[in-house]
Amino acid sequence: TFYSNICVCCVTGIDHEYTVSQGRKERIMMAGMKSGIKSSIIFGLILSLGLTLSGGMQVKAADDKKADKKATNEKTVTLRISNWEEYLDEGDWDEEDTIDLESGDIIGENSMVEDFEDWYYETYGIHVKVEYSTYGTNEDLYNMLTLGDTYDLICPSEYKIMKMKKEGTLEPLSDNFFDTSDPENYYINGVSPYIKSVYDNSKVDGESWSKYAAGYMWGLTGIVYNPEEVTREEASSWKILDDPKYKSQITIKDNVRDSYFAALGALKSDLLTSDAFKNDPNYHDNLEKEMNDASPETIAEVQEYLQDVKKNAFSFESDSGKADMITGKVVANLQWSGDGVYTLDQADEDDFPLEFAVPEEATNIYFDGWVMLKSGVHDDAAKQQAAEAFINFTSRPDNVIRNMNYVGYTSVIAGGNDPRIFEYADWCYGAEDDETDVTPYDLSYFFSGEGTEGEYVIHAPTDQVERQLFAQYPDQDAISRSSIMLNFDDTQNQEINQMWISVRCYDVRDIPIWVWVLAGTGVLLLVGLMIRKKVRQRGNL
Repeated sequence: TFYSNICVCCVTGIDHEYTVSQGRKERIMMAGMKSGIKSSIIFGLILSLGLTLSGGMQVKAADDKKADKKATNEKTVTLRISNWEEYLDEGDWDEEDTIDLESGDIIGENSMVEDFEDWYYETYGIHVKVEYSTYGTNEDLYNMLTLGDTYDLICPSEYKIMKMKKEGTLEPLSDNFFDTSDPENYYINGVSPYIKSVYDNSKVDGESWSKYAAGYMWGLTGIVYNPEEVTREEASSWKILDDPKYKSQITIKDNVRDSYFAALGALKSDLLTSDAFKNDPNYHDNLEKEMNDASPETIAEVQEYLQDVKKNAFSFESDSGKADMITGKVVANLQWSGDGVYTLDQADEDDFPLEFAVPEEATNIYFDGWVMLKSGVHDDAAKQQAAEAFINFTSRPDNVIRNMNYVGYTSVIAGGNDPRIFEYADWCYGAEDDETDVTPYDLSYFFSGEGTEGEYVIHAPTDQVERQLFAQYPDQDAISRSSIMLNFDDTQNQEINQMWISVRCYDVRDIPIWVWVLAGTGVLLLVGLMIRKKVRQRGNL
């Protein structure tokens, strides 16, 4: 949702100024001729010469003004953007990659950055140069900022957005950005009603996310699994992670936040799946509270649970889980939905169908969103305008489709009155005309909002309901048990990070008994030697 109205300067044309000076000159010459032929001729010649010079000076002044105006318009705004690796379409598509929708073909010929630079000049008459860089994790980005790197626009995940908002480093979006009457404001006119509601209702220090952040991609966490080895019921619980039935056949994320969330889901499984909990009028508030429990007692329980998971798992991983699933090394993998789509797509190429499940206890709904940094755009209207325009440009439906096709994740943009994003979803997952095993899949909650059931329905092959379509656009049932993971305070972060170090690096329970006996014997011998030494020293005195 980032657009501001562009101030276009008025241009006073040289032709207009030149015409005025010539008319003035002619009127004076005619007045001189009424005084007499000879005198008027002489006088007129003198005036003509003088006014010609004067006119020339005015023309020169107009030329200078035009040159100044041109220099102003030709000034280049430098926009520094940092984003996740491989998170923006780089173009250079082949013809066979063309997405042929009912509303028209879409193809990425140039990089998104190049297209934005051209579009910005064509739309606003101002040159912009994007300095685009990438990072691997939220922590990498935060460290870069801490070390002094400066950017105007970045795309962190929700918990880092919350952290930076608390630290006061974010610049609010302009009022113009939210102007729905501006046709160039693609974000506010096209963001999913569901996503907008989440952003509006999620607050940091009393202010909603919407004031500072515009969503980019989103998804849920879940389990990618091999249906030949794992039942859907088993994959629909976080408890599968420490199930001894699948020892050395499961991978879990090698980061504290995703693993902590999954552990909470497993530890609180009975509570979270109970009818009393699910039917409580304050279910969503209670769910968020339980899934952000960072009490010392809970942290200790999570550490013990994750140490058991470590023994049971094939590995903790950041990216290798996709390949391990595709090659059959493991049968289940904790995964982000976007990477889940990629994993299922790659497995299909090898005729090795996998599925995606969202645990019944709860799922983490995550977001990556665009935010502006005060250190970059503060008090610089040109930079802020360009930054908000970049958000809007990437929110234009054709560009949304390009980025989704390249990245594999799901955009927060539904398209508003533009049908192409829904057409793209149907293009990807809709059944062929001659297919008979078809199931209606209602995505109205995402495309048109709550209470609009039946407006946006994909008639998909039945198996897609548990596969890529479900991972790309989770159904409303899965969404209903989703929770945001909030940013922990400094004390909680310190305790949770220490817990994670204990899990990943050292577990005293893994030390064999004979090592404890040997270590104890060594300590006793050392103490005995120290006592003996002191006795001797006293004897010598």
